[in-house]
Amino acid sequence: MNNTKTAVAENNQPWNLLFITWILATSGTLISLFFSEIVQLPVCVLCWYQRIALYPLVILLPLALFPFDVSIIRYASPLVIFGWFVALFHVLVVAEIIPEAAQPCVQGIPCSETHFNLLGFINIPVMSLITFSLLGVLLFLAKKSFTENT
Repeated sequence: MNNTKTAVAENNQPWNLLFITWILATSGTLISLFFSEIVQLPVCVLCWYQRIALYPLVILLPLALFPFDVSIIRYASPLVIFGWFVALFHVLVVAEIIPEAAQPCVQGIPCSETHFNLLGFINIPVMSLITFSLLGVLLFLAKKSFTENT
């Protein structure tokens, strides 16, 4: 425990990276709630799975910031990895690479429809994949930065 406090006191980079990770997870959560609750876009099954992976990070990450606890990376990483794979699957569904028979979506709310498109290729599944990719990179960098300083 003393080594953790000493390492953080000498170098705030792991703490800063976890804080940025929390900001990104919180932003993703607020954006997903904006699209579903304010804009009233339907939420498909794959979107719900991605939310299940993202929303707990908003609560877990700040718990590890005060006081700093690097072991949160061990607990946050499985959520990020799960969310990344679901987001990748969702992108492949939208790109029509995954056959319709393999899609877990329910009738009336298809996962292959995109209700929001920015620049012709940035849709909600792509934004989710980018978010989970950034979360994974930030967690990796935080872990690497911490282990280099201890």
